[in-house]
Amino acid sequence: MYDYNQLKNDIELLSSSYDLTDIFSIGDSVKGRKLYTVKFGTGKKEVYYNGAHHGLEHITSKLLMKFIFDLCYSYNKNIKLRGCNLKDLYEKSSIYITPMVNPDGVEMSKRLKDWQANARGVDLNHNYDAMWKRGKIEIARQGISKPGPTKYSGPYPFSEPETKAVANFTVKHNFDYVVAFHSQGEVIYWKYGPTIPDESVILANAMSKVSGYALDETSGTASYSGYKDWFIKTYNKPGFTVEVGKGTNPISENQLPKIYNDILELLLLVGV
Repeated sequence: MYDYNQLKNDIELLSSSYDLTDIFSIGDSVKGRKLYTVKFGTGKKEVYYNGAHHGLEHITSKLLMKFIFDLCYSYNKNIKLRGCNLKDLYEKSSIYITPMVNPDGVEMSKRLKDWQANARGVDLNHNYDAMWKRGKIEIARQGISKPGPTKYSGPYPFSEPETKAVANFTVKHNFDYVVAFHSQGEVIYWKYGPTIPDESVILANAMSKVSGYALDETSGTASYSGYKDWFIKTYNKPGFTVEVGKGTNPISENQLPKIYNDILELLLLVGV
């Protein structure tokens, strides 16, 4: 599996191999692990991708790191990536990527096979301030009222250092849109209740067309207090949750080539 040590090794390799990227941490996890973040590009159009809000979904971290390496390699070789001119993308856009939002959860999932939460048993993608109270009621109906492997939304919104770090980082930028990568289902969630920002329809349809992933709407507890929900609510701009691959989490890394092939153009839409 793609764990925190592999991520650190890849970050070090990226730093030593290319001088195209800015590499930094937006904060620390409960256990003090860095939330490594990479910036590619210098342009005014800003987007933000993140992965592994959930411990079992570490394939999204590997996916995003592969994308970063391919961006750098293609730029240096002056070759197009799926038809995209990387020199143009670099000058016109800034792509920020946090591959592993929940490094503690990823590490814990090695021995706790159903673990999605962080080290305090809080599900990070239920810890954002977007209908958090309603989500809390819905989760309580399912018998979830204390820390555990999944869905517990914490004592209050942004109670966790990981969600605080992601939110604070978002506040400091003017992102045109954001995408949180999860697994699994091969679907794209793009709405927050009745709120649909003007640009969302065009962008959602473009994402679906290039990836083959269906546009879908959340139901039940998945409808509350996620990152893309908070972003749409706060900024009235497009936010997306992209569920990659199919199967049961953690999905096999054997799926990575197909997943990457399916969503590469989605990742590059920022350059369109």
